[in-house]
Amino acid sequence: QVQLVESGGGLVQAGGSLRLSCAASGRAVSNYNMGWFRQAPGKEREFVATITRIVGGTYYGDSVAGRFTVSRDNAKNTVYLQMNSLKPEDTAVYYCAADGSVVGSTRLRRRETYDYWGQGTQVTVSS
Repeated sequence: QVQLVESGGGLVQAGGSLRLSCAASGRAVSNYNMGWFRQAPGKEREFVATITRIVGGTYYGDSVAGRFTVSRDNAKNTVYLQMNSLKPEDTAVYYCAADGSVVGSTRLRRRETYDYWGQGTQVTVSS
């Protein structure tokens, strides 16, 4: 079992940047597909990005591709989400999640694929 704790959220102006962290304990993050999702008030939880187990391949949601970057530091057992060129529509609670299975990229974009979730961190982008 892996425990996940997100940090790094906050208030930022449009066009600014933030870096979210997801610190894992209990298991090595390199053994998990590590995903980022977000949920705005009244909306479904949305796929943002994922970095795959072992190889470290990355996939992004259409709304963040080219602006966000997901990465992993195995020594720190932490996954990051670098968010640049932030927009007001990026405002949401951001969650990291872990999945230990071998699945394709389509399933990695689905929240039900992930077994473990952090508590979330709020990101607010002002216009």
